[in-house]
Amino acid sequence: MTSPAYSAAVVQHACTDDTTANLAATEAGIRTAAARGARLILLQELHRSLYFCQNENPDNFDLAETVPGATTTALGSLARELSVVIVGSVFEHRAAGLCHNTAVVLDSDGSLAGRYRKMHIPDDPGYHEKFYFTPGDLGFEPIDTAVGRLGVLVCWDQWYPEAARLMVLAGADVLLYPTAIGWDPADTADEQRRQREAWLTVQRAHAIANGLPLLCANRTGFEPPPVNGCGSGIRFWGSSFVCGPQGEILAMAPEDEDTVVVAEIDPARTEETRRIWPFLRDRRIDAYEGLLQRFLDKQT
Repeated sequence: MTSPAYSAAVVQHACTDDTTANLAATEAGIRTAAARGARLILLQELHRSLYFCQNENPDNFDLAETVPGATTTALGSLARELSVVIVGSVFEHRAAGLCHNTAVVLDSDGSLAGRYRKMHIPDDPGYHEKFYFTPGDLGFEPIDTAVGRLGVLVCWDQWYPEAARLMVLAGADVLLYPTAIGWDPADTADEQRRQREAWLTVQRAHAIANGLPLLCANRTGFEPPPVNGCGSGIRFWGSSFVCGPQGEILAMAPEDEDTVVVAEIDPARTEETRRIWPFLRDRRIDAYEGLLQRFLDKQT
């Protein structure tokens, strides 16, 4: 017996250095999504602020907050008022010098249903996340909500099939990725195209390989490099989307607009797809021990 279908939405918008204005933009997107019938609403990564990881600046730790805290209180109030499930993103202050990039899930009654701390932390030009975020320690555990079990991961996690698979093996009904990714304006048009296509393809592949729907919310807009930083800034490529269990695109946002996209999530499609493509049945769990190694060096 499968659960009934429901509408899900992703909220995409540009951010500024005004955290109050950013939260207002997020709230407006949530209200629009709810008015369009969405019961599950996914927000983008670090939606309360600019993407501050373009450089390493200790002052940026002032943006961190506790969980529960101001953002979860605001999102919880909206979830309760609108009877929706909201997946948000918080720069979580856990202790002095110990912070996480954390996804938070507010259930339809406004309660904090759970959190996921980003496991894979990048360290690339313009994405200096290892300076700010301690790797997650909560594992890959789905979060139970009024709409089902949510497999919530965050941005850089989206490149790792192991993370998606472990969420699915633990019973996730849908995968969700709050994201902040974009182009270096200095890259060629061809390189920019390749990067965006790779990002879309790998996530659609997670949906296909696991036979379930997937939501991804990305930022949009240009954020210049910090005054004391370097580089060319980041032009976030938007393109937030929802896809089905065969990777089919159900809804997609433009690259450069603040918008809300809504699509139907039908759990019956997961059941139907997995009967045709039973990847979980045919896994050779007796032969995968090499996956626990960093790399399989050739023996001489």
